[in-house]
Amino acid sequence: MRLEPQRPGLGAGANENHFRGSCSWILLFTMAQRSGLEDPERYLFVDRAVIYNPATQADWTAKKLVWIPSERHGFEAASIKEERGDEVMVELAENGKKAMVNKDDIQKMNPPKFSKVEDMAELTCLNEASVLHNLKDRYYSGLIYTYSGLFCVVINPYKNLPIYSENIIEMYRGKKRHEMPPHIYAISESAYRCMLQDREDQSILCTGESGAGKTENTKKVIQYLAHVASSHKGRKDHNIPGELERQLLQANPILESFGNAKTVKNDNSSRFGKFIRINFDVTGYIVGANIETYLLEKSRAVRQAKDERTFHIFYQLLSGAGEHLKSDLLLEGFNNYRFLSNGYIPIPGQQDKDNFQETMEAMHIMGFSHEEILSMLKVVSSVLQFGNISFKKERNTDQASMPENTVAQKLCHLLGMNVMEFTRAILTPRIKVGRDYVQKAQTKEQADFAVEALAKATYERLFRWLVHRINKALDRTKRQGASFIGILDIAGFEIFELNSFEQLCINYTNEKLQQLFNHTMFILEQEEYQREGIEWNFIDFGLDLQPCIDLIERPANPPGVLALLDEECWFPKATDKTFVEKLVQEQGSHSKFQKPRQLKDKADFCIIHYAGKVDYKADEWLMKNMDPLNDNVATLLHQSSDRFVAELWKDVDRIVGLDQVTGMTETAFGSAYKTKKGMFRTVGQLYKESLTKLMATLRNTNPNFVRCIIPNHEKRAGKLDPHLVLDQLRCNGVLEGIRICRQGFPNRIVFQEFRQRYEILTPNAIPKGFMDGKQACERMIRALELDPNLYRIGQSKIFFRAGVLAHLEEERDLKITDIIIFFQAVCRGYLARKAFAKKQQQLSALKVLQRNCAAYLKLRHWQWWRVFTKVKPLLQVTRQEEELQAKDEELLKVKEKQTKVEGELEEMERKHQQLLEEKNILAEQLQAETELFAEAEEMRARLAAKKQELEEILHDLESRVEEEEERNQILQNEKKKMQAHIQDLEEQLDEEEGARQKLQLEKVTAEAKIKKMEEEILLLEDQNSKFIKEKKLMEDRIAECSSQLAEEEEKAKNLAKIRNKQEVMITDLEERLKKEEKTRQELEKAKRKLDGETTDLQDQIAELQAQIDELKIQLAKKEEELQGALARGDDETLHKNNALKVVRELQAQIAELQEDFESEKASRNKAEKQKRDLSEELEALKTELEDTLDTTAAQQELRTKREQEVAELKKALEEETKNHEAQIQDMRQRHATALEELSEQLEQAKRFKANLEKNKQGLETDNKELACEVKVLQQVKAESEHKRKKLDAQVQELHAKVSEGDRLRVELAEKANKLQNELDNVSTLLEEAEKKGIKFAKDASSLESQLQDTQELLQEETRQKLNLSSRIRQLEEEKNSLQEQQEEEEEARKNLEKQVLALQSQLTDTKKKVDDDLGTIESLEEAKKKLLKDVEALSQRLEEKALAYDKLEKTKNRLQQELDDLMVDLDHQRQIVSNLEKKQKKFDQLLAEEKNISARYAEERDRAEAEAREKETKALSLARALEEALEAKEEFERQNKQLRADMEDLMSSKDDVGKNVHELEKSKRALEQQVEEMRTQLEELEDELQATEDAKLRLEVNMQAMKAQFERDLQTRDEQNEEKKRLLIKQVRELEAELEDERKQRALAVAAKKKMEIDLKDLEAQIEAANKARDEVIKQLRKLQAQMKDYQRELEEARASRDEIFAQSKESEKKLKSLEAEILQLQEELASSERARRHAEQERDELADEIANSASGKSALLDEKRRLEARIAQLEEELEEEQSNMELLNDRFRKTTLQVDTLNAELAAERSAAQKSDNARQQLERQNKELKAKLQELEGAVKSKFKATISALEAKIGQLEEQLEQEAKERAAANKLVRRTEKKLKEIFMQVEDERRHADQYKEQMEKANARMKQLKRQLEEAEEEATRANASRRKLQRELDDATEANEGLSREVSTLKNRLRRGGPISFSSSRSGRRQLHIEGASLELSDDDTESKTSDVNETQPPQSE
Repeated sequence: MRLEPQRPGLGAGANENHFRGSCSWILLFTMAQRSGLEDPERYLFVDRAVIYNPATQADWTAKKLVWIPSERHGFEAASIKEERGDEVMVELAENGKKAMVNKDDIQKMNPPKFSKVEDMAELTCLNEASVLHNLKDRYYSGLIYTYSGLFCVVINPYKNLPIYSENIIEMYRGKKRHEMPPHIYAISESAYRCMLQDREDQSILCTGESGAGKTENTKKVIQYLAHVASSHKGRKDHNIPGELERQLLQANPILESFGNAKTVKNDNSSRFGKFIRINFDVTGYIVGANIETYLLEKSRAVRQAKDERTFHIFYQLLSGAGEHLKSDLLLEGFNNYRFLSNGYIPIPGQQDKDNFQETMEAMHIMGFSHEEILSMLKVVSSVLQFGNISFKKERNTDQASMPENTVAQKLCHLLGMNVMEFTRAILTPRIKVGRDYVQKAQTKEQADFAVEALAKATYERLFRWLVHRINKALDRTKRQGASFIGILDIAGFEIFELNSFEQLCINYTNEKLQQLFNHTMFILEQEEYQREGIEWNFIDFGLDLQPCIDLIERPANPPGVLALLDEECWFPKATDKTFVEKLVQEQGSHSKFQKPRQLKDKADFCIIHYAGKVDYKADEWLMKNMDPLNDNVATLLHQSSDRFVAELWKDVDRIVGLDQVTGMTETAFGSAYKTKKGMFRTVGQLYKESLTKLMATLRNTNPNFVRCIIPNHEKRAGKLDPHLVLDQLRCNGVLEGIRICRQGFPNRIVFQEFRQRYEILTPNAIPKGFMDGKQACERMIRALELDPNLYRIGQSKIFFRAGVLAHLEEERDLKITDIIIFFQAVCRGYLARKAFAKKQQQLSALKVLQRNCAAYLKLRHWQWWRVFTKVKPLLQVTRQEEELQAKDEELLKVKEKQTKVEGELEEMERKHQQLLEEKNILAEQLQAETELFAEAEEMRARLAAKKQELEEILHDLESRVEEEEERNQILQNEKKKMQAHIQDLEEQLDEEEGARQKLQLEKVTAEAKIKKMEEEILLLEDQNSKFIKEKKLMEDRIAECSSQLAEEEEKAKNLAKIRNKQEVMITDLEERLKKEEKTRQELEKAKRKLDGETTDLQDQIAELQAQIDELKIQLAKKEEELQGALARGDDETLHKNNALKVVRELQAQIAELQEDFESEKASRNKAEKQKRDLSEELEALKTELEDTLDTTAAQQELRTKREQEVAELKKALEEETKNHEAQIQDMRQRHATALEELSEQLEQAKRFKANLEKNKQGLETDNKELACEVKVLQQVKAESEHKRKKLDAQVQELHAKVSEGDRLRVELAEKANKLQNELDNVSTLLEEAEKKGIKFAKDASSLESQLQDTQELLQEETRQKLNLSSRIRQLEEEKNSLQEQQEEEEEARKNLEKQVLALQSQLTDTKKKVDDDLGTIESLEEAKKKLLKDVEALSQRLEEKALAYDKLEKTKNRLQQELDDLMVDLDHQRQIVSNLEKKQKKFDQLLAEEKNISARYAEERDRAEAEAREKETKALSLARALEEALEAKEEFERQNKQLRADMEDLMSSKDDVGKNVHELEKSKRALEQQVEEMRTQLEELEDELQATEDAKLRLEVNMQAMKAQFERDLQTRDEQNEEKKRLLIKQVRELEAELEDERKQRALAVAAKKKMEIDLKDLEAQIEAANKARDEVIKQLRKLQAQMKDYQRELEEARASRDEIFAQSKESEKKLKSLEAEILQLQEELASSERARRHAEQERDELADEIANSASGKSALLDEKRRLEARIAQLEEELEEEQSNMELLNDRFRKTTLQVDTLNAELAAERSAAQKSDNARQQLERQNKELKAKLQELEGAVKSKFKATISALEAKIGQLEEQLEQEAKERAAANKLVRRTEKKLKEIFMQVEDERRHADQYKEQMEKANARMKQLKRQLEEAEEEATRANASRRKLQRELDDATEANEGLSREVSTLKNRLRRGGPISFSSSRSGRRQLHIEGASLELSDDDTESKTSDVNETQPPQSE
């Protein structure tokens, strides 16, 4: 048993005192625990021990924990690791993962102190994450209630909690809100106490989503109040509430059964809002209640979504009704009703049958009679029967028919109606058209709609009656209510994908409620600030929501959504679309309103509410707002034989009938509207009124806010979806409240607590001793150095902004950690020092021990020491004193112990007494507890008795259940029978299905026919759509005429009465008849004029058609010419192709000839080699012969023979060489001539092609222009035909109007008056003049804008000219520099050629010298070196030249592009000039027309002035006549006064007569003032006319001047453009010439290069021959010298030759490698080209995608599409080119492979040659053997002679070997140069190909320019079309003016009648349909005088609104 229970929820700041005294509820809880029930404490109190855990506090400070956004959890805890600019590296607390987060996304975390805080306003870090985390923690702990400032936030637990018992009610009763944990009872208690103490009305506002628990919390509030404030009768026993309280609690089940339904989110969802008002008397007892309902979802009675139910009552009735009741109400099964969309859906855990019984019991408790209940249930059954009425569409017509009326009979039986009348009212209702009623056949759709509307309206009226009846039962009139508590249970903010009218109403309500919350919340906050004396500027946060509320509810300037919706409901032909358009027009610029961003958007508009952006779809808003019904059926229901039904439909006059709805769609009269305007109220108006009343009530109360939140959509306990909860917090306004809270000082703390908690941060700020708390806090704040904006010091508390306390907590934690660290450091230091001292003592002791031990070891064997140790114990005298001292010390110790024991004994005795006292107290308490326990035992006994009673009831119920089971078995048997019956029915159904299928086939054939018919109908509709537009205009005018007719008829009735009274006026009427005839004649004249105009227009049309025909002929001619030109172009292309073929064939022949030439050359070289070999052999033989001197006769003969053979061979060689040279020259000449011919043919073809292209372009442009002209003419023709049709229609209208006018004028002739007619004519003329003036001003402004545009264009052109001139100068400079470079290069080339010639001559000399002597080889080698150097220089220059050529090419390309741009600009300028000329012409035409019009108006003005003067004179005469009549009247009155002076009864009549006279005088003065005002207006208008004419003249003069200046500027511009063009053409030609020269020079250079290469090859061959000769000479010399010993040397030479061959083979391999490298390069180029191709393909694909995407765009994108197609074509061409390049590269690759093969073949040949050389060596060895014998004979003779020569020759051989090596090196260098030149050649070929590509690009650019030209032409055409439209609109305005003049004539007639009556002084009645008129009452009749200006008469001719009755 606990005496003082320590609550876990009582931490810092909580009051424990309130709990210590209240033992009663502790006992209740202990009892609950003992009896095994769940402890309610854990669902109310927080365990603060967990929260104040120092470990969690330390963890929070150490880790720097923050909240970061999370998709899964909403927000996750993480610790900050490092900051990187705007981003922060964080580590998640859950899994340790690291992530980068933006600084703005991070939200601060509250210290652990604030965990599970009961009021979230106390949180120091107020943010979304902290709010969500706090709610989540509390929810998971079972705490569903949490405060947030004024809010009480409730999260649905989805399970029953033990916190709503009577014990809990008693626990909260009489307690303040802060004393107890959060609960709905705490809110109810605070509201109840405030009502009693402050005598102020209270309100509790429960809002939230469906399924959040609003209704349950409302029930709990009513339960609490019923318990706490039950009336006097039930005060004796709390368990039995009074009758009123019982009824109040029982009202809820009734309302729930009729107003609640099962939805997807909630099994018992309230489908209406309610405000329950509980009235209390002065003493606080309930004296009555009242319920108001809002927005019942009546559409649920008709249809429901999937898995949803309609209202509970339907299911309860069908399940719970007995057999007798079922037969009375004609009830059927669930599946038989169409309005029960999903059949029977049971609710888990509930039985509809039991609920029905509960509802019936509740009705009996509420005092409902049996008749009332039965009538209500009949209406419920009838609502279901409405849904079973089925209609069919008749075959030939759209009319609906009712094939079976059994359902209708049932319905009529239930509702007390006649079946025939009901079916007639549904199928052919009577509709009022004008003044007559017409029966209109309804379509199937209309009939279905009418039935559903009636069902919904019937159920809604039943619900309204029910609420009224409950209020009647709850209302107690005996005791007057002093004050009340209102409980509002209404749906919260709703945001769906698409929101309708119902959501707008709900969101509008929530906006108002949130505004109320914002207002009240901060009023309370600011009241506390005032109490505490804080500086604060008052802010009304309710005004934040005012713009959105204004947008919805503002009545005018500009009107809001509801006002505009109501306005549209009054208009006929208004639709949802027109409403949206008007809304966008009026509110488009509003900050809280948004239009749909894309055309594809489903929403019509968007409103930005406080909870977020909401998209609204305005489908059926007008219908929902008007809520139309079939008024025929409504009247039948009103006249029902059933009194209950008749009472439900008693306000039948206020409904919107079918005639209104049909008026909106079909008729334009709207007469039915006029009759019911005063009575008809829209849904929006009614809801707005009820809401304003509710808000007024709530503003007069002190509101308490409860926000209900749904944790998940799965209805699972213990699960919370963070994103769902956040959305609801936003919608419920909790976050809005927190936002407001943040504006102020949400954290507050008492001075004492602040000092106690945070004094540690300011240790020296507060001095010792007592100090006031406020002063101490001020000192602490000063020491903390806080920003003054972050805190305020009040009288008892200190206030902080959000986040400051968290900062202070962090500082405090850091300070405490520092102190503890310091304390730990001191402790550790002390302990370490102590240990150190101990260690030191131990060390000194060890030293002493060591020393003593050492001394003992020394002394132990010493004899004297032994003697001393033995003698010392014997000396006891010295020890006696020591023993005495010890005894004394022991005595003292014993005494001290005794005193201590005595003191302890005394203390123990005192404690014993205290314990005895405490024991007595405990005994008393135990006795009290036992008494309490006895009471508890008694209570337990009572409970046991109750339990027994309940068990008995249970047994009874079980018996009932058994009975019910028996019944169930019976029902199941019946069910089986029914199933058998159903099977029979299904068989019948199958048969019917077969018949239906046959019918379906017939239907398919019929549908095919219908489709054909529909297609024909569509065609007819397209034809008729044009006529319908014209018909609409006619209908508008007819509507006006008909409205005027209706008014005129009413006036006619009045006039008939007046005519009976006043027959004197007949003569006047006859005169007016004549005038009318005159007006008729005038109208006929006008008609004739119109006929003449129509004939003129027809003539114009005929002329236009003739022009069109001529243009067509011209077009045909042009097309023929174009076809011819195209044919010529095709022929030319064929010629070109043939020429190209010839060129290719010639090129092939040239290649073959070159190959022949090369082969000839090779043969010639071989012959020359043979010749040289022979000559060398000859010379060798000669020397041998001369040396030997043994010339025999035989030898001489041989020599002569050989010489002859040599001579013959020489001659043959020379002849062959001559022949070859001749052939080569012939070939060259032929080749040159063929090339020249081909080049000439090519140039001719190019020129011809260029000319053809130009001709083609010209023809295309002509063709396009002609096509444009044809289009324009066709448009003009179409417009003229359209105008003709309009004029015909107008003529017909005029005919009709004339006939109607005749009839009207005959009937209403008395209304005609000439004076007002003329005045109105003048006013209309003046208005026209004003309009003309405005038009002139507009024209002037447009002309000025055109002038500005032209000036801007001129400026742009001048800028472009300057840019072009500067560009041209740059280009000229570049051209000059290039020409100079070219000249320099040409000079260098000439020098090179000279050098080449010189080298060639040197070569010939060297050849001769070589032939003459071998000694000249040295000079040759030097020359060769020089030549090689020159060749290198030449190659370098060639490279430089190639680079220069590249530059020239680039400059040429750039110039070409600039030229193209200039050409495009030129074309653009020309188009602009042509457009301006056209505009100028149009403007001249307009000027001429305006002049004619102004002249006409001037004549009309003169005429009008003359007429006005005449009218003024007539007006004066009329005024005089009026005065005379008035004087006569006054005389009559004087006589009357004299005659009846003595009669007192008639004094009032005399006064009345005086008043009438006075009023007449007033009216006269008013008329005179009007006349004067009209005069002044006339004069002002004349002045304005004059001013406009002057301005017009000035404009004309200015225009002429501007025109002249413009023409001059144009001419100068044209001249400049032509000059520029000529210059550019010249430059282009010069550049082309230069290009051709460059090409020629390049060809020459290539030829020279080829020559050089040939010469090089010749030289190499000669060197090789010389080498071979030298080798042979050396061999012979060595043979002669060394004889047989030289075999080894010869072998070495053979090896050397083999090495040389190997070297050559290596060189060939190197060549092979280089060729392979080239192949690799080619492959790379191939790859790059493939990449380019892929890139191009990607571009093509992207462009194709873009085209595909843009295909669904507007028509303007077609041009873009064409351009892109052209681009694709270009890319495809480039692709083809790339492919051709690829093929070329492949060809090259093949060639290179061929070259490699040839090189391999050469290698093989070289190897075979090596073998041959070996064979030759062997032969030479044999010859040597043969010659040995000869040599031995000749040795003696030759030795002496040849020794010197041999030595000289050996030296020469060494030199030659060195030269050979050098030549080999030089040869390798020459090969390298050759390779380089080949590469350069390839590059040049690539450049040529690039040039070709550039040429193609230029062509494409030309095509683009042409496309651009086409675009500009289209723009021109559009501009012309706009001009034609403007003319059409001008004519339309003219027509409207004419209509306005007719209207003015009618008004003038009315004024004339008025004046005539005034003249006679008779009674006047004059009415008009115009708005804004004042009425003057004269003798009971009314005179209307217009307050509007004359302009308002013709303001809106096309307005379709019917006149509204005033």
